[in-house]
Amino acid sequence: MKKRITLKEAIKFHGHLGPYLVLGILAGETSLKKLKCKKYFGLDIRVHGANKKPKSCLVDGLQLSTGATYGKGNIRKFNGKIIKIDFRNSLTNKKIILRFKRSIIEKLEAVRSHGDSELLAKRLYKTDYSSIFNLTTKG
Repeated sequence: MKKRITLKEAIKFHGHLGPYLVLGILAGETSLKKLKCKKYFGLDIRVHGANKKPKSCLVDGLQLSTGATYGKGNIRKFNGKIIKIDFRNSLTNKKIILRFKRSIIEKLEAVRSHGDSELLAKRLYKTDYSSIFNLTTKG
């Protein structure tokens, strides 16, 4: 079993703890597992709708959990009204698309303080991906 990214590692990489960072970690871990691909080079990621803070923190979580980076060109951001993450196994071409469930969007919209943000992040970290994401498989 692969070692999970800890919240301490995430904070060290990103600088602070927030729900979008954790959602990026969970999305990345889910994609690697579902697509059965290797970290760092086995995955191409397209992130839609996460161009501004705090939503853009999602990208740091994705980079940390998958090893995809801007330098390698295997993660890219695109404009969008809603957050949608497209993952592609670069060897098999199999794809999955993750979108947040409405219940998660409502929790994110209810955050009013830094303390609320950290508390939600810690709760999300312990939540199964199936309660967070709607997943579509292609290919």
